[in-house]
Parts: sequence; C-alpha cells; structure tokens
Amino acid sequence: SLFDEPLAIAVQGLGPRQQVTLRTSLRDETGQLFQASARYQAGDDGELDLARCPALPGGSFSGLEPMGLLWALQPQKPFWRLVKRDVQSPFLLQLEVFEGHEERPGRLLAQAQHERVFLRDGMRRVPVRQGRIRATLFLPP
Repeated sequence: SLFDEPLAIAVQGLGPRQQVTLRTSLRDETGQLFQASARYQAGDDGELDLARCPALPGGSFSGLEPMGLLWALQPQKPFWRLVKRDVQSPFLLQLEVFEGHEERPGRLLAQAQHERVFLRDGMRRVPVRQGRIRATLFLPP
C-alpha cells in the first residue's frame, strides 16, 4: 500500500472474546528498530477489526485507532526519528499477533509482512539541478 493511505488491519480465526496483543515493527534504512503494540479483545465471532475494536489500556495507545499500530511506532534507540531517504524502496512492516496481554509476548498466533511504498507504479522520479536549486520532480504515468 502507499505510505500515506490508510491500512485496514483485521485478524480472523481467534476464539470468542480472546485476548491478544498485536505488535508492529519495522527497520529504517540504517537498521534501527521501531515498534508499537496494542492489546485487543476479539469479538464474539472470533474476529478482530481495528476499525471497529478499540485498543485496551496497556499498550502503545488505547481507544479506537485503526492506524494506531503505525503512528505509534517508537524507536528502540532514544531520540531516533523515522526518516525515509530513498523513496524508491518500501518500508517492510511486520505485524505479529500474540496470545494474551502479558508484558512478555505470549505464544505467536500469526504474523504477516506488508510493504508500505512511497511511489505508485509507473511514477517517474526526475532529479532537478538548476543553479543553486536541488529538487526532485515526481511525474505520474
């Protein structure tokens, strides 16, 4: 998905009202790790849709925040910032679902990897160098 588009996150196949912890992580271009986690309880049908289920207290955030696992990403190294220097390569987002709400992750129930890209397919990137001006022009297909 494009980096600035909403991402729909849902988990299916859980037990009715099962308690789980979701964790996202990604590494920036220098290899620094960023992570966020949130505690949830599945519905009576065993499904968890972050657009409808609020995060419970105790994680990186709480409340109804469908994109919370992305905006709440925090660096493991203090004062580090998530910066993308090469927009031609994606960020690889890891999503993990753990059993329970413990401080230490419980049993891993599921995991997925998702690419967050910065350029649509066919987008052209043209460097601009004119006198003292340095820029990049992005042209759609």
